[in-house]
Amino acid sequence: MPTFTTILQKFGEKGDKTRWTYIEIPLAISDELKPGQKKAFRVKGTLDNHPIKLVSLLPMGRSLNPDGGFMMPINAGMRRGMGKEEEGTQITVTLELDTDPLPQSADLLDCLEDDPAALAHFRKLSPSHQNYFSNWIEDAKTIETKTKRLTQAVTGLSMGMDFGQMIRHSKKKE
Repeated sequence: MPTFTTILQKFGEKGDKTRWTYIEIPLAISDELKPGQKKAFRVKGTLDNHPIKLVSLLPMGRSLNPDGGFMMPINAGMRRGMGKEEEGTQITVTLELDTDPLPQSADLLDCLEDDPAALAHFRKLSPSHQNYFSNWIEDAKTIETKTKRLTQAVTGLSMGMDFGQMIRHSKKKE
């Protein structure tokens, strides 16, 4: 488990990343975690003894880091957990590859139990595509929205659709 010291940084005006707080992950660390990786991947560990899990390391892009390293967005909950908010603050980071399966929506799985065709299609999808459905449902802010999304998901899955097809199909009907 690599441990290193770094500082909190903030993007200035960078499009969709404007004002994000983040840390840079040295290339040697990302290569130790997942050698040769160029795409985002999940890690767990600690930020100044504040535990983290299911956190993505994102590619920095050559324009931001010519070495092609990674960054970790640091959200408000992480900053509060560390008790550190200010740009330039030093933190100690310990990371390891997070290979734990992502939790699935219990409500979605319950609904799929009532529709064997939908469940069978859901199980054939890659884990990342299963997560699209699960996260979309769990991100609903109201019970009404969650119920509507559960209905759309089960209907789409029973018709053999992936997440994108289900969304497009649902928008056509509205």
